[in-house]
Amino acid sequence: MRTGRLNRVMLALVGLLLLVLGGAVLAVGLGAPVPSWWLRTGAHDVLLTRAERTRWRHTGGWWPAVLAGLAAVVLLALWWLTTVLRRRRLTEVVVDTGDGELALLHARALESALAQEAVRQEGVAHAEVVLRGRRTAPTARIWLQLEPHVDPSTALTDFTDRALTHARESARLESLPTEVRLRAVRHRAERVT
Repeated sequence: MRTGRLNRVMLALVGLLLLVLGGAVLAVGLGAPVPSWWLRTGAHDVLLTRAERTRWRHTGGWWPAVLAGLAAVVLLALWWLTTVLRRRRLTEVVVDTGDGELALLHARALESALAQEAVRQEGVAHAEVVLRGRRTAPTARIWLQLEPHVDPSTALTDFTDRALTHARESARLESLPTEVRLRAVRHRAERVT
């Protein structure tokens, strides 16, 4: 599952849970009948009674542990938020048309063309391309899945000489800094008889 899809699913589940709980609290607070799964019996009950708040007082590490756990949850949520916001995938690339004008090229189109040309290369089973950076100076991150019989250095050289050079020249980019990650296709061991 890709990260974007996972983020959307997690946000939808958390949002649905918060909506149900918040709606139930609001409904009970406004005088609606208390649901059977509700923690308290009446509409005017507090969430934590005095007895529940003081029950663990004799255990010195209880509340610090609770606060540390909550702080860890908040820190994880902030870390997740910063990784989502920092992950900037390009939407368009500026192309110099040669006549003094500029054109905009959809980054997804360039990613797709680069991936398709990489897959046409001998020994490449699958390719994924992500463009990042600025629209005037993009960078590429590429994952190539290679067939078992392919030499990785040959596949990398072929990819940079053909597909990557073709994409850079087609988009009229001075340079296209690229990080390529190679991975072999999983396969069964071959028996030699």
